[in-house]
Amino acid sequence: MGDGSSIESVVRTRLRALRHSLGMSLDELADRTNLSASTISRIETGKRTISLDVLVPLASALQIDLDSLFEAGHDEDVVIRPTTQYGMGHTTWLLSRPTSNAVLLRMHLEPRRRRPEQRVHPGNDWFYVLDGRVRLYLGDREIDVEAGEAAEFTTMTPHALAAQGGPADVMMVFSREGQRAHAERPNRQG
Repeated sequence: MGDGSSIESVVRTRLRALRHSLGMSLDELADRTNLSASTISRIETGKRTISLDVLVPLASALQIDLDSLFEAGHDEDVVIRPTTQYGMGHTTWLLSRPTSNAVLLRMHLEPRRRRPEQRVHPGNDWFYVLDGRVRLYLGDREIDVEAGEAAEFTTMTPHALAAQGGPADVMMVFSREGQRAHAERPNRQG
């Protein structure tokens, strides 16, 4: 990238594209960043200077690191280097880009003493058990899914996942609507 104005233009375009790909309105992003919707709009349209005090909360809310907003696209347009995120009883690695249509993640689940809280949100979830055994709580049903098996379900049915008999590793795919619901409660399994 050349001069500062072209870098700013790329950052503004990326911020807007990420917000749209996540299905967030200006008001929703404002709620997650403690910035006003008008400030975010002015940043996206070039009517406000970009500074770190606004970029840090925006990048965090859009689930992207600051480097990704500025990078010129070497091998980074192909290679994804997931970061580890820890929650209560699980660890996740996001394996898709924030701008992808579907979200792919790997999740490591530890057994829990209590049954996890079931949630409902728009979309569909799909998961494949890489190792171990997972119990899918789906409404009133309890379905055990073994290593090498997969499950797919509408997320409008109350649902939760839990490792059974030891740790389990799963690959999950869900729609952007599903990502928004999962992102809103990062410390819970879904």
